[in-house]
Amino acid sequence: MIFELTEEQEMIRDAARNFAQTELKPGVIERDEHQTFPIEQVKKLGELGFLGMMVDPKYNGAGLDAISYVLVMEELSKIDASASVVVSVNNSLVCYGLEKYGSEEQKEKYLKPLAAGEIIGAFCLSEPEAGSDATSQHTTAEDKGEHYLLNGTKNWITNGGTASVYLVIAQTHPEKGSKGINVLIVEKGMEGFTIGPKENKLGIRGSDTHSLHFSDVKVPKENRIGEDGFGFKFAMQTLDGGRIGIAAQALGIAEGAYELALGYAKERKAFGKPISQLQAISFKLADMATDIEAARLLVMKAAWMKDQGLPYAKYASMAKLKASEVAMKTTVEAVQVHGGYGYVKEYHVERLMRDAKITQIYEGTSEIQRLVIAREVLK
Repeated sequence: MIFELTEEQEMIRDAARNFAQTELKPGVIERDEHQTFPIEQVKKLGELGFLGMMVDPKYNGAGLDAISYVLVMEELSKIDASASVVVSVNNSLVCYGLEKYGSEEQKEKYLKPLAAGEIIGAFCLSEPEAGSDATSQHTTAEDKGEHYLLNGTKNWITNGGTASVYLVIAQTHPEKGSKGINVLIVEKGMEGFTIGPKENKLGIRGSDTHSLHFSDVKVPKENRIGEDGFGFKFAMQTLDGGRIGIAAQALGIAEGAYELALGYAKERKAFGKPISQLQAISFKLADMATDIEAARLLVMKAAWMKDQGLPYAKYASMAKLKASEVAMKTTVEAVQVHGGYGYVKEYHVERLMRDAKITQIYEGTSEIQRLVIAREVLK
């Protein structure tokens, strides 16, 4: 068992850490307050190769492993989860799905610019009545011979307004249930495709979250990924990798809050000494550090399993479940350590607390993760 990072992985981590401090931290509070998408920062992330990290270089990717990807997600999320979720969706859901299951023509046309960071993508599964129950797709893709006619609404779509390419999950054969679902590549600007207003959210407020509406959108047959009826399997297998990304995001949020709390506790004095020397505070810090380390090991295990080509669905769910709960617990305690200062924006921890909550919800709620884990352990 080797717990050390390679020299390349350390360099990638350090590059992400430097980017987070120099490019993401300035203005992060203002972007959160005004719900401003970090468009310039995302462009630079693409230039660094962080939007197609695990994609083969022949498709303009960086050709890196999942552990490197996790390290980048962790470092970016310490500072700005609204930026890191763009990295997660583009890498884990959009690029991964296209590279693993797409045709060569689809990879040439869509994957290359996505991996290069020239454009960003969106993954469209959730609907007003289909969140955790992903089989209940009301969006329909009617087979018209040469094309599909797409109708319906998608909710909570990350990168909804800024993406150029959308992977849309839709029902073609209702009588077949989950085996009648397809995944279609939809381009921004297709006739009948409209984007709803940006959602006003509790956390990750800089993230670009919209509902999408499809009204008789003609999608060419060549834009279907995989065989007819492959859509649900595509979504579930793609989400397994996505959960590793969100687990890493949760880990980063927790670690960012812990580092702020640790630094504050060493400086803030009460009763004649730094509050870090008070048992009530030192024990909080001890619990934070222990929880974060446990979450990190689970996240790294899931990424390692993926890199080894081993079944990793259970480990991805375990990592996301644990890391998201640690993120929520740690950020709440970080605010507590800061006292009144933790309740104001300039100390960052209140934003991290708000950002942490979504990690227990998107890409499969904690309840769904427990369901996945239970199914695996009871096999």
